[in-house]
Amino acid sequence: MLTPRTQYARSGDVYLAYQVIGDGPYDIVLVLDWASHLEVLWEQPWVVELVSALATYSRVLWFDMRGVGLSDRIGDAAVPPEEWMEDVGAVMDAAGSRRATLFANGHASQMAMLYAATHPERVASLVLMNGFARFARADDFAIGMPREVREKSLDMIEVGWGSGTPGMVRWLAPSIAQRPGMHEWWARLERNAATPGTALARMRASLELDVRGILPLVDTPTLVIQNRDNAYVRAGHGRYLVEHIAGAELLERASADHWPLPEPDLLGAIEEFVTGSRALEHDPDRFLATVLVVDVAHSTEHASEVGDRRWRVDRDRFEHTVRQTLLTYGGEFVDAAGDGVLATFDGPARAIRCSVHLRNVIHQTGLDVRCGLHAGEVTKREAGITGIAVHITARVCALAAPGEVLVTRTVRDLVAGSGISLEERGEHELKGVADRWALYAASG
Repeated sequence: MLTPRTQYARSGDVYLAYQVIGDGPYDIVLVLDWASHLEVLWEQPWVVELVSALATYSRVLWFDMRGVGLSDRIGDAAVPPEEWMEDVGAVMDAAGSRRATLFANGHASQMAMLYAATHPERVASLVLMNGFARFARADDFAIGMPREVREKSLDMIEVGWGSGTPGMVRWLAPSIAQRPGMHEWWARLERNAATPGTALARMRASLELDVRGILPLVDTPTLVIQNRDNAYVRAGHGRYLVEHIAGAELLERASADHWPLPEPDLLGAIEEFVTGSRALEHDPDRFLATVLVVDVAHSTEHASEVGDRRWRVDRDRFEHTVRQTLLTYGGEFVDAAGDGVLATFDGPARAIRCSVHLRNVIHQTGLDVRCGLHAGEVTKREAGITGIAVHITARVCALAAPGEVLVTRTVRDLVAGSGISLEERGEHELKGVADRWALYAASG
């Protein structure tokens, strides 16, 4: 899936950046908290997988809240709740949506509940993930964030905003915090989402806002999803929402993540709640990956020149070098056949950097390799992986010149803003694959 086009909706005097993904019969308005920048979020494979899964049965409308990301900056970072709430309607109007499910994560859940209580005719259902009615602890709200933790979170923003402070990612997504490049991506998202001053104001506003009083007015089918071991938004918050929203359902999950990572049980529960059934079976062995195919250029000629014994030595050294380089860059070796290797990565930027490094190292041994990269869904099998993404990658690799790292437009779009330089190589037909494909070569 390519990065969708960013559009703008007007809400009063403010312009809101939004995107529309998919064309299914249901509309879902997705808001991933306030630390947001639509195009930087789209760099993350887990975000792409989440949005893509929702878009299989719906139109996904998502937007940057006023004051952050690609939306208009505003003079006062503390947004009046009624203006903040009306932004939901402005985006729906711009996209031609009359009624939608609101899927909100964290702080955005307050906005979603306010809108549902105020405009019930426009909200088909609510999905609140790791949300809360009030974030801060109070005399009559013991489950809220204690003062010392509040101060710690504000200090982390003031001191480390935009620098990729490891503690923040470990707090928000411990299950993926150790993935290579995760802290750097989060730092880039923070810098693009807001300045430190705006971030502090947003966090303070989140701590002060209290919507407990409107919960009895929410008369919309509501699914509350709470990750039980979430250290950022404790499990008591989800239980409180269910106790005070009539008819709300609670799904407690065995997870410590605050971010809505697209795990099969989560995707299936949301689909069933929105559509009434699980039309798609979310196979845990199907996942998004960046696929790499690398093979030795002119291997037949080289084998004829040096003889079988020397070629076996060169081929074994080639495979050993690939395996060691994959370990360095977080890639997973899948299979080797003849003069080629198949591998996967959970991030396209690492895949490109690994391929460039691999090409340079192997060149020093007297061999040249060609590399092909594509990002798409693959299916894990006992014998390796399958899927159209594997076939596309193999076709791309076959078109690469010796010493060239060739990638599809999908990969190019996913690494936008990462500092990786790619040069256009025109459009090509890929044998057995529909349409013409724009390809790009990694420099360096």
